[in-house]
Amino acid sequence: MTRAWVEIDLGALVRNGERIARAAAVPLVPMVKADAYGLGAVRVAHALLPLQPWGFGVATVEEGEELRRSGVETPLLVTTPLLPAQFDGARRARLRPLLSERAAIERWVGHGDPWHLAIDTGMSRAGVGWRDAGSLRDLVEAFPPEGICTHFHSAQLGNGSREEQEHRFAEALRALPATSALLHADNSPAIEHRSPSPYQLARPGIFLYGVGSGHDAAIHPEPVVSVRARVVEVRVIQKGDTVSYDATWRAPRAGRIATVALGYADGYRRSLGNRAHALLHGQRVPVVGVVTMDMTLLDVTDQPCEPGEIVTFIGTDGGVSLSVAEVAATAELSPYEFLTGLRMPLPRLYVESAA
Repeated sequence: MTRAWVEIDLGALVRNGERIARAAAVPLVPMVKADAYGLGAVRVAHALLPLQPWGFGVATVEEGEELRRSGVETPLLVTTPLLPAQFDGARRARLRPLLSERAAIERWVGHGDPWHLAIDTGMSRAGVGWRDAGSLRDLVEAFPPEGICTHFHSAQLGNGSREEQEHRFAEALRALPATSALLHADNSPAIEHRSPSPYQLARPGIFLYGVGSGHDAAIHPEPVVSVRARVVEVRVIQKGDTVSYDATWRAPRAGRIATVALGYADGYRRSLGNRAHALLHGQRVPVVGVVTMDMTLLDVTDQPCEPGEIVTFIGTDGGVSLSVAEVAATAELSPYEFLTGLRMPLPRLYVESAA
């Protein structure tokens, strides 16, 4: 009997992919880096292959190698800059790097392998600055990249930053020789708030995994992820009894505490103690006391509860739901950080719901 697990709805994942593909109206490059945001890159990529994506986005050579071993043959774009020492491995796995430094480009293009030029338009993380793109004009002319891209930092905010970055991207493109390169910039929030895409590819990420960017978006995803765990003990406590480390919660009345086999070592963050809720029999019950390494405590005074019963920490139970976005906000985390924090310890259970 599994004590705790992450449940992943591949049916919902695919429907989210279909939805964002229709909106973008260009081929997709789904981001499956960080093990598909914690959901399992191999299973996610194979589930999305019937949508005929242009390729997939990964962060490391090792992630690309794993997909190749699993039989994925589409282009794989490495979105994190590679060191020259990693080039041989990238070539063997037939990966496309994002490049922006002259020395790295010269070393890569000597073998004739495809590459993409990354342009920084305000993220200040990777890529040649839009003001300096012209300095690479000779290399782009001699060794045309397969693609040219940038990355939006705040497309969900509607504060004009996306438009500003697009103007910078266009400025950089004017400084380069005309090419047939595939242009790509739109991430999930950009597609949700503006479609179809004006570029040739789109790079959705967290939308696929069930997290949207707000009520004002034009499209919204289905939930994909559930986190569930079993009650392992139920104890009676008296008024004034303390619960968990540092005694941060004291019982206001006599009641019952359920110990559930899920903790911060599993990615359920310590900061959720005394703040979050879980679902039991379709009812919200409070998380009380500090979340510990392997266990979380719930006040089940008003609910029937026995060892072995299933508690939902993310997902739906009896028509009541707790979303990734809600739980992440309660923990004062981004949904990205919360999802990727679940990727290592917990086993994954894959299901395929119907529409």
